[in-house]
Amino acid sequence: MKVSTESLGNCQTALTIEAEDAELDKSLEEAYHHLVNEVSIPGFRKGKTPRAILVQHIGKKNLLEEALEYLVPQLYKQAIESQEIKPIARSEIEIIQTEPLVFKAIVSLKPEVKLGDYNSIRLEPDPVIKIAKKEVADAVEKFRESQGAWVPVDRSVELGDLVAMDIEANVDGKPWLNHKGILYEVDKDSSSPVPGFASRLQGAEKNKEMNFSLTVPDDYPVKEMCGKEGTFKVTVTEIKEKELPELNDELARSVGYENLADMRKKVAVDLKAKTEARNRLESKQKALDALVEISEVSYPPILEDEEITGILRDEAQRLGFRELGDYLKKTNKMEEELKQELRPIAQKRLIQGLVLGKLAEEEKIEISSSEVDNKVDEIANDAEDKENARQFLSLPQVRQSIEQSLLTQKTMDRLLQIAIGNAENKTKGE
Repeated sequence: MKVSTESLGNCQTALTIEAEDAELDKSLEEAYHHLVNEVSIPGFRKGKTPRAILVQHIGKKNLLEEALEYLVPQLYKQAIESQEIKPIARSEIEIIQTEPLVFKAIVSLKPEVKLGDYNSIRLEPDPVIKIAKKEVADAVEKFRESQGAWVPVDRSVELGDLVAMDIEANVDGKPWLNHKGILYEVDKDSSSPVPGFASRLQGAEKNKEMNFSLTVPDDYPVKEMCGKEGTFKVTVTEIKEKELPELNDELARSVGYENLADMRKKVAVDLKAKTEARNRLESKQKALDALVEISEVSYPPILEDEEITGILRDEAQRLGFRELGDYLKKTNKMEEELKQELRPIAQKRLIQGLVLGKLAEEEKIEISSSEVDNKVDEIANDAEDKENARQFLSLPQVRQSIEQSLLTQKTMDRLLQIAIGNAENKTKGE
């Protein structure tokens, strides 16, 4: 066997492998011994057909294909071992010629990451958060609205109402909507089914049919309907308005607070904690963006393709699709088109992950089994079916995913600590 290598850049190497005649002859003989026991030829017992007769019966091409099926992987394995190459994914193999046998393997290698001087990254500490009284009042009022009850009213429709209605709609003369008794919240900002529909319901009277037209927007998901006129026939059969509870100690106690004052105090604390968490998350992202900016990353294209496939699978599962193909059909897009749309997102995610992985290595950040156990307990205790949750969380691949998530979080925390610490040291005159 002869092997030559060529660097292709982007962490890829091309191996050109040429088999010795003796190696191919041996593989052809082994293929013959395998096939002679599988193929029945009139006039010969199985396993006793001479090679020349077998080739005459099945064709030289089929014998060669059988031989290469075993020989190519064997020579490829010997080649990467002799060249001390460690592939990170299945290689692409192309047969160049068969006489003599020459084939090429495109091998994906481990990504290369050269971190920039991350100790030079500086971020100002997040400002001290003060929650204004109006923010607390707005949050309490939003909660109060969530506790409201819909009650029937004897009047025409107003914005903010909840109505039951029968609706028929056509676009360009073709049927579009046909629903009986459908519930609809009359929100002036609603774009369902098209912008302006909610406003047209204003003033509608119970059990009186109304007819109107609206233009379907240009960005509507169904392209054939974009920009066309929709005609609507609507009959409101029930009108309800939201009746809000009194904002008092009784309302506060009904959800676990001591009184209204205690509710406002704890809402303020919660708002402050959420704002601080959001600011910290934004600071982490800024630090990571800064690190990516000053670092050099190279990786084989196959990792980007795998990242895209992962994004597609996650999205399909999130929307309740078991098979990726079913999700792709629903999007009305070709798989390649969708992959190209996701490529920039995949590139960003992949580069950030590789940079964080290198930083964890440089800073010697690790996750212990006890940390994974604690996270498993936390997730399981929040689950409705704790026993099934624990069984699922005990799967090796799930624990590995949890460990990776914890490692990412801890590494991001360390990066932020470095960035803010540097800024503080500079302020003190480092």
